[in-house]
Amino acid sequence: MVTLDAIRGPVAQELEEFDAFVRRNFKVENELLSGMVDYILSSRGKGVRPLLVLLSAALNAPAGGRGIGQRTYLAAMLVEIIHTASLIHDDVIDESDTRRGRASANAKWQSRNAVVLGDYLLARNMELGMRSGQYDLVSYVIASIATLCEGELLQSDRAERMEITRDAYLEIIYKKTASLLGISAGVGALSAGANREQVARMRRFGDALGMAFQIQDDILDFTRGAETGKPSNNDLREHKITLPLLLLLDRADAARRDELLALLARCREDEAAVDALQQAVEEQGGLQEASKVMQSYLQRATALLAEWPDDPIRSALVNLCAYVAERNR
Repeated sequence: MVTLDAIRGPVAQELEEFDAFVRRNFKVENELLSGMVDYILSSRGKGVRPLLVLLSAALNAPAGGRGIGQRTYLAAMLVEIIHTASLIHDDVIDESDTRRGRASANAKWQSRNAVVLGDYLLARNMELGMRSGQYDLVSYVIASIATLCEGELLQSDRAERMEITRDAYLEIIYKKTASLLGISAGVGALSAGANREQVARMRRFGDALGMAFQIQDDILDFTRGAETGKPSNNDLREHKITLPLLLLLDRADAARRDELLALLARCREDEAAVDALQQAVEEQGGLQEASKVMQSYLQRATALLAEWPDDPIRSALVNLCAYVAERNR
């Protein structure tokens, strides 16, 4: 199985320098706020987005150079802090008490303070970007905030109504997850001085990778024993119809569809309904069919790397696609 440590290998030193860069820029004098920021930054997770920025920059570096410097660290910080703030806000919306096995910000400091903390991170992030004078990077990244918000609102609306189409599902996961991975890959190339065509190609690579990433997350939510850091079947309890269940609904007759939706309506209060839906998805091929869709996005992502020569950086990006397919958490 491909590991993230192996994928990080070609840019391991630069990732350490990036972490130090973030710490320096988010050093806060206020004792209360400093403790909150340190707590959040120490639990940023796997760091897939900054890793993608750095690998993209290295892949698109001018001949004889690595392409990773302060511009790339800034680009990586911009996308990672946007992602971090969005997770804080997600936990408030979902009333989640944990994040990656630790107390969430809203559980630790109450929801109102968690919202302010997320807002602070976004504001400080944009301030640092504007102060740097790297306006091309800032303008490339900043639209992602509105896109994330649109995705959250669309998902909430569909969950409330318990109805969704395949097109709407794909739009939601693009806006909530894939768009920021696409921006990560694109802005990495931009930070290294890549031309417009290369930046656009890397953006499409990240978009495809991100679609696969979220579909795999949705598969794992239905998978017994998957180590996601959250309870399994959480999406069902929140009335979210994700691809594994959506595929069953799309091929069900009217009576069976009504039966499945009636079970979904009870999932917040009735664990038996949760178990019944999970069993249906498992036994009727929802996970396998969703996996095929996920694999198709990864094939698209890998094909987009074909124009670059085979070297350790390109191999790391190909392996990142394999990691998305293989991960169980």
